[in-house]
Amino acid sequence: MLSLDNQTLERLNSGAPSALASRRRRALEEYRRLEMPTPKEENWKYVNLGFDLDEMGLPTAPGDRLPDDGFAASLSNRAGSAFMVDGRLLVVDNDSEARLGSADEAGGSGSGMDLLAADTDKFAAAALAFSVDDITLRIPRNRAVEAPFVIDVQSTCSNTVTFPSLTIRAEENSEATVVVLFRSPEGVPSVLVPNLQTTVGYGARLSVTTVGLMGSEGANVMHHRSKIGRDATLRIGEIGLGGRLSRMDLRTTLEGRGGSVEVVGLYYGEMQQVLDYRLVVNHVGPSTSSEVFLKGGVQDHAQSIFTGLLRIEEDAAGTSAFETNRNLVLSDGAKANSVPNLEILCNDVICGHGSSVGPLETEPLYYLMSRGISKARAERILVRGFFEEAIGRLPLDDLDEPARQAVNRRFALAQEGGRV
Repeated sequence: MLSLDNQTLERLNSGAPSALASRRRRALEEYRRLEMPTPKEENWKYVNLGFDLDEMGLPTAPGDRLPDDGFAASLSNRAGSAFMVDGRLLVVDNDSEARLGSADEAGGSGSGMDLLAADTDKFAAAALAFSVDDITLRIPRNRAVEAPFVIDVQSTCSNTVTFPSLTIRAEENSEATVVVLFRSPEGVPSVLVPNLQTTVGYGARLSVTTVGLMGSEGANVMHHRSKIGRDATLRIGEIGLGGRLSRMDLRTTLEGRGGSVEVVGLYYGEMQQVLDYRLVVNHVGPSTSSEVFLKGGVQDHAQSIFTGLLRIEEDAAGTSAFETNRNLVLSDGAKANSVPNLEILCNDVICGHGSSVGPLETEPLYYLMSRGISKARAERILVRGFFEEAIGRLPLDDLDEPARQAVNRRFALAQEGGRV
């Protein structure tokens, strides 16, 4: 295991371009300055990490690649695949005219970390300093790729931390679909800190769905930064299921006139899981639009956090922005925190937000039971119906059924065990 220190950084810098080496050194300085986040910080409110990056290190070599699970198996028709195991890019299979691989192979200029600031938090600084390999997907202008690209990011080595760098660039008038899986084995304590950057050029259409499938001892602390150009569309899907901690720090900037973003998805926590979503959508250009729609459920002693901010800048006239977060609390020991926010600096806008936190509604439950349906089955019907709207809006239909099965299975097992 390699410590997160200057010796390891200089080892990574051996043979690296001077610009990358300088960037890593500046990030290391920031990493040393920053403390581990605590719940006293607004952007980490409600989250007790329970680990310290200073006590962890990089794996010296990648472990064994994990077998496909239900989500990966559902994505058999692919335009290309890439596998990153313990921070190392191992396999790339490219079947389209788009370019998927390392930054050099994809015709990129580096790992694309310019949208992530080192002073965001200690995790961001570490990601900028200690990322080993990168995956870059570039969709050339005027190209449309129908089948999805699948990027499988895995953390397999116990008590290690890795910092995968993922860059997706949809150039002018291009179109593509991407699925990113985050996985670790059951019972293996490890931390994954992905830095995902998406850039959508003029008139392009891009969808990116992240699927959190970490084992019960794994943690995933992701920074996702995106930039959307004129008349461009970005659809972001999220399926949050795994890990003792699963965090998405998403910040999206709508720069060009007529750009749009949609963030849709679902999450379901059990046992002691913490599912943490921090979203900022910044409307800069005029006539832009955004919609955030997330549904979640928690049982046992799991906890979910949603804080969302829609910010409308002074010159963003004609903006339309909506934000919705709905939560089911299915056990007495579970908690859900939902805080949607608006910051409007322009008068000519249409904006709204809404959130809810609560148990299953009693009226429809009693109605189903009055028709001869058992209480347990009626509860399963209501839970399935609650998530169906979010599942039906995911950017890629292939993910609907594995997401549906995962949520339904968790709730049914909890019913059988008397946990809900």
